[in-house]
Amino acid sequence: MPEQSAPKIEFPCDYPIKVMGKATPGLHSLVMEVMERHAPGFDETAVSIRDSRHGNFQAITVIITATGEAQLTAIFEDLKHNPLVQMVL
Repeated sequence: MPEQSAPKIEFPCDYPIKVMGKATPGLHSLVMEVMERHAPGFDETAVSIRDSRHGNFQAITVIITATGEAQLTAIFEDLKHNPLVQMVL
């Protein structure tokens, strides 16, 4: 069976980014700051926040208009290097 490659993303496109981390006001501020830096003008009203069952963690989902792989890589790197962030999807 031939090996299948991952589907290519056609840019620009709407792209959801989910950030999971410790539930602190700093997490939300960090995510908004990184998104504004790399995807200026994203729709802040479309941001969703979901708390974990015990309220210790949050999942913040932001939908941006992605312009290319370099932009997505920069966003993921900025977020992953912060101690408040546990995971970026």
